[in-house]
Amino acid sequence: MSEQDNDFREIIDASSDEEIKVEDENKEKDEYEDICYICRRPESVAGKMIHIPTDICICNDCMQKTFDSMGSFGFGGGDNANLNNVDLTKMPNISMINLSDLGGFMPNMPNSQKLKKKKPKEKKETPVLDIKNIPAPHKIKAELDEYVVGQEYAKKVMSVAVYNHYKRVATNTMDEIEIEKSNMLMIGPTGSGKTYLVKTLARLLDVPLAITDATSLTEAGYIGDDIESVVSKLLAAADNDVERAEQGIIFIDEIDKLAKKKNTNQRDVSGESVQQGMLKLLEGAEVEVPVGASSKNAMVPMTMINTKNILFICGGAFPDLENIVKERLNKSSSMGFMADLKDKYDKEENILMKATVEDLKNFGMIPEFLGRLPILFSLEALDEDMYVRILKEPKNAIIKQYQKLLELDEVKLDFTEEALHAIAKEAKSRELGARALRAIIEEFMLDIMYEIPKDDNIGEVIITEDYITKKGGPQIMMRGCPVLEDKKQS
Repeated sequence: MSEQDNDFREIIDASSDEEIKVEDENKEKDEYEDICYICRRPESVAGKMIHIPTDICICNDCMQKTFDSMGSFGFGGGDNANLNNVDLTKMPNISMINLSDLGGFMPNMPNSQKLKKKKPKEKKETPVLDIKNIPAPHKIKAELDEYVVGQEYAKKVMSVAVYNHYKRVATNTMDEIEIEKSNMLMIGPTGSGKTYLVKTLARLLDVPLAITDATSLTEAGYIGDDIESVVSKLLAAADNDVERAEQGIIFIDEIDKLAKKKNTNQRDVSGESVQQGMLKLLEGAEVEVPVGASSKNAMVPMTMINTKNILFICGGAFPDLENIVKERLNKSSSMGFMADLKDKYDKEENILMKATVEDLKNFGMIPEFLGRLPILFSLEALDEDMYVRILKEPKNAIIKQYQKLLELDEVKLDFTEEALHAIAKEAKSRELGARALRAIIEEFMLDIMYEIPKDDNIGEVIITEDYITKKGGPQIMMRGCPVLEDKKQS
């Protein structure tokens, strides 16, 4: 082969290597995006980045704020500074930050400013909320019935309240009659389904939902979350779409933890003061919240959100509220043959269904706060029959989940009716509500889920009452064998 051919081959190899390198760089650009060195927001949120020496990326907002700060100290920045006409390498006083030192101190810094792009979500072409498209209350309740067992009164109240609220949003006060908001306050023992009801409702209506815990909220200026942080979470749930967030739902759980403290001389920064701070949110006000961040920051851009059309649902277990209700109901008790006895309500499980606004005031909720939650309702305590229904009736019932898991191993799973009632009795005794069901099933399904993949001949497993009560084992049916074998516990 001649020398000329070798030179020609080297040129071809070099060009192909260059093409591969360019292709790899393009592929990396497609997979990764730059993030701002100051506010740490990705390019998809902050916009196009400005690249300065040593491959540092800074977003337009942070760079403009830097110029404004420099202008206030006489460095030639300020409102007249134009980012497009600035030569960053010739900036006066830029020597106060030695960018080359930064690059030497952190040689991998440019790599740390790359963030893998999120896969673009498929945008659903849903029309803007229209009064004709709002499902009627009976349809909303029918959808809730498929996922939530019992709580008929609560589902009815929520369906009507949500229907009226979104009618109000859609009409946007067509005439001089202004419709008030239908904010709700739900009371119910732990595990009765408060959070699950709200989650199901938001999913069915296809609106953004933010769930927050009132225990972390404090008065502005103290350690903890500001009151506006609940709106910031809703904006994040709506993918920073302000218009969509303004039609969402905010669920504030553990609202009973904001009750006014009794017999204390200290400042109540997480109780009554938080209730007072939430008044403007509940009624409707313009709130300034950070975009793409959870806390306010000098380098994070802010946006205004109007809470006028946001539906607020507050929920709490309100421990010891039943004692306040009993005390009010027992005021009429007296002595004699026809008198009411003081222990008349001691064994009534659904005593919270009789709670009133007056009882909540005595509990520690301020009148102004309760006045902005006009719809008050309580959830029923779960009885044994409701536990059994929760196990098997909903679309995503716990039993159906395990049946699906074993179906992937080509094994059929069944529960006897007696076994279901045994599980329900155990759950009721634990006093944890519906959450106890999952814990109980996890306990006795552990050995089954461990042993079944070992034997390909197992075709069916039947969970019996004896297995739940630890008096025996489950019934195992082998493939092609009609005779049931009793597998004793080891």
